[in-house]
Order: sequence, then C-alpha cells, then structure tokens
Amino acid sequence: MSALKKILVVGGGIGGLATAIAVRKSGVEVDIVEISPEPKVYHVGIVVQANFIRAMAALGIADEAVKVGFPYKGLCICNVDGDIKAELSGARLAGEQYPANLGLTRPALHKVLHDAVESSGANLRLGMTFDSIEQNANSVSVKFTDGTEAEYDLVIGADGVYSKVRNDVFGSQYKPKFSGQGVWRYNLPRPKDLLYSHMFEGKQGGKVGYTPLTEDSLYILAVWEEPNNPFFDPDTLADEFKKRLDGFGGLVPQFSAQINDSSKVVYRPLETILMPAPWYKGRVLLIGDAAHATTPHMGQGAAQAVEDAVVLGELIASEQSVDAILEKFMQRRFERCKFINEGSIQIGEWEQRPTADADFTGLMQKMIQVTAEPI
Repeated sequence: MSALKKILVVGGGIGGLATAIAVRKSGVEVDIVEISPEPKVYHVGIVVQANFIRAMAALGIADEAVKVGFPYKGLCICNVDGDIKAELSGARLAGEQYPANLGLTRPALHKVLHDAVESSGANLRLGMTFDSIEQNANSVSVKFTDGTEAEYDLVIGADGVYSKVRNDVFGSQYKPKFSGQGVWRYNLPRPKDLLYSHMFEGKQGGKVGYTPLTEDSLYILAVWEEPNNPFFDPDTLADEFKKRLDGFGGLVPQFSAQINDSSKVVYRPLETILMPAPWYKGRVLLIGDAAHATTPHMGQGAAQAVEDAVVLGELIASEQSVDAILEKFMQRRFERCKFINEGSIQIGEWEQRPTADADFTGLMQKMIQVTAEPI
C-alpha cells in the first residue's frame, strides 16, 4: 500500500490527466485543478509512437486511443521534391495487437484521458488553480483561488511550459527559451491511399510534413525559422502558412491549395526548457512540459509526459517514502527526457544552421532505439 494518501495535480493537460489516472490505480486520493473553465485543446493533430502507446496500455486506455486515431505504417523522410530517402518505424512495444505509430486529433486524445480520469474517481476541478503552496516536513498546504484550502502528501506541477508551480516553488529564473522556430498546423481531408506520415527536408529554416489522423482526416505542418519570434496578424495566417510550403513536392502543393481559412490555422512559437535535476523541491514535483518542454522534431512531447505519469504511478504504488519515490523518479526519467529535449533542439538547429555532419535520419533512428527501452 502506498505511503501517500492524497495528491494534488496542478494542470489538466496530457501529463496531468495521465498522472491522475496512474496514481488512482494505487488507491491514492487525487485532486486535479485546471485554470481553464473548459478544456482548451488545439483542434489539430498529434503524432505518437510506440512508447506512447505502451504507456497508454500501462494506464489501461491504449484501446480507446487507437480506436479514435489512425494507425499509420511509419515515417517517410523525403527530400524537398518528395523522393523518399528513408522509412522509419519502431517496434510494436505495447504488443502485436497495437500499432507502432498513431495519429489522432488532440480533442480525441483529451476525451480519452478525461473519460478515464472521470472513471478513476479523481476529483477534477475546472476554472481554478492554486493561490499559494506552503510546505513542511510532512505535508503541503495549498490555498486555492476559490478560497478553499487542503493538505496533501505531494503536489505535482503538470501545468505546462509556463508553469506557475515552477515559478512559485523553484524560482522565476527558470524560463522557457524560444528555439528560433514556430510550428504551423492545419487539418485537411485524408486521401484514402495515404498510409504513412511524410516529412520533407531540404530547405534551410525548417521542414514540412503531413500525417494521417483518422480515416477521414490528416494534418499538414511546417516547422519553420521565425526570426525574433514575430507576431502574426490572425487574418494572415493562411497566407503565411502557404508561403512556408512553397517549393515542396509530393502532396504538399495539393494540400497547400486547400489552406484557405486563417481561423483554422494553428501557429505556435516553439519554446523549450530543461530543468536541472532534481525536478522536485521538498514535496513538490514538476513533470511534463513544466520540467522538460521540447520541440516537436522527434514527436515525443506527449509520450514523455505520459511516461512521467506511468513511472510516478508505479513508484507511488510502492510502500516507499516520498523522498525515495522522488529520487527514483529522477533516476528513471532525467537522462531519457534530456536526450529527447537536446536531440529535438539539435534537429531544429540543423534546420536553421545546416552543418556537414547533420544527420536527422540517424538521430531519429537513435530516438526509436532509446524510447524502445523500458521506462
């Protein structure tokens, strides 16, 4: 039986919801607070790989995730004209009944996680967050923005790249850094014969690609250099996105012609942070983007957050002390997340400032090997 009785999770995104599911499996009481009164989830897609599906299987919800997504066959790395240079795909880490690669919409993933949280008995409170956190040797006292207070054995900051938990507990010196690139995304109908994700290299500044999401949809993306982190007029987003797709082959011109509604373009500057170890202070722990926000170059952001949740759930289910749980969590998570963070940033650097030794395919192959290892 766990030595912990009650835990607070701050943040109702992928990492926070997954953590609540994992912790509830051990019978520990869980409160989740999410500042948004309603879930704010981008309507565009997300690409996940075999280690994500393995982690979802550990939470008991891999079947639900696969059902609402599209198991695509692998990643085709193409040159600027669309000629295939390499095909990559990992092993079926969750078992032969599950795919190695999956595309799905973010709202669909959020619903799978939200439904599992609801079924778990965790207490999800929307439209509020914490006002203050005070610790002593045996507990954490939290005051909330609705005027209530509660005591916890552990507080988990899963509140994203702009984490309030990180700022309040660890200090304002830890801030995300702009990577020099932004990501552009748009959902479109999927041609029935599109069974692979495609990524196009060959132009300095970034890359473009497209990935199946469901039987009927895909999303097209561009990860592109955006000097000085500019602001874009929302009415110009469709035209700006299409500029970044110019000159690429394959199905890119066909898809680019369909991008005509700026309100459906999702643009986000890419910011990263890798907190130094340890990611805990006393009885407050950071996970997911709050501790190790990365760029999407390896498609591992969501996977690493869910892996955080699975590892934390396993450790909390043991009879170890809080100190032992947190120490072992760092032993199992830091180097793996560091590799993903630094490797993703390296690919972005190669795209912006090409070098003779740049090896995107090799680094992606290494990522597949690393993430296939047990967590």
